[in-house]
Amino acid sequence: MDTPRKRGRPRKLRPVEGHGTERLSRAGLHEQAGRQLREMIVTGALAPGAPIVEADLCALLGISRTPLREAVKMLAAQGLVELRPNRSARIAPFDASHITELFEALSNVERIAAEYAAQRLSARELAHLRDLQETMEAHYRAGDLAAYFAINQAIHSAILAGAHNATLVEMHGWLFARAERARYFALGAHARWAESIEEHRAILAALEQRQSDTAGRLLAAHVMHTGTGVLARLAATAGAAA
Repeated sequence: MDTPRKRGRPRKLRPVEGHGTERLSRAGLHEQAGRQLREMIVTGALAPGAPIVEADLCALLGISRTPLREAVKMLAAQGLVELRPNRSARIAPFDASHITELFEALSNVERIAAEYAAQRLSARELAHLRDLQETMEAHYRAGDLAAYFAINQAIHSAILAGAHNATLVEMHGWLFARAERARYFALGAHARWAESIEEHRAILAALEQRQSDTAGRLLAAHVMHTGTGVLARLAATAGAAA
């Protein structure tokens, strides 16, 4: 009779270059830890469903359990960590229904913002968007996902800023932060990079031509396309694991 395999604790985390795992300074430990853990969650270094092993993360970040627990609570409020009674916290799994609702809301906020931005962007703001587009395309050609994603985020934020509506910016910030992990996950399918580049070119052209309805429609479709890509990749991942 085969001996059942023992279920040990998850393997210890090791510092990953590029994920900001350098030991933290004393000031604002839980905020700094929260930022670094968030980056690791967004990029998949801490995978959906993985347990939070406090000893490993404390050693990785060079902090005690108290600031780590505060950071975990902060990430739970952002929907990235799931707190479970009488059990260790874990990285929140992806939820298809939540992703659908999130991208529906995000697409509509960005649609309205793009409509206003087409009317209100200054010449300097448009020039900045062109520069960002060129930089993003350079990162795409280099195959640098992290840099590409950072500039992609900046483009969306610049369009929101160009709407010159503080309420829209506030609403978008809340939604955008919660969609960040899913948006990064969608880019795991390399074909989505090329599609995104073309979509961004069309959005920029509509903004330059002050075509409000077209800019709003294209940006909303772009956001929903990303959401669809997330769901498709989740389904493919689940199918491969079955």
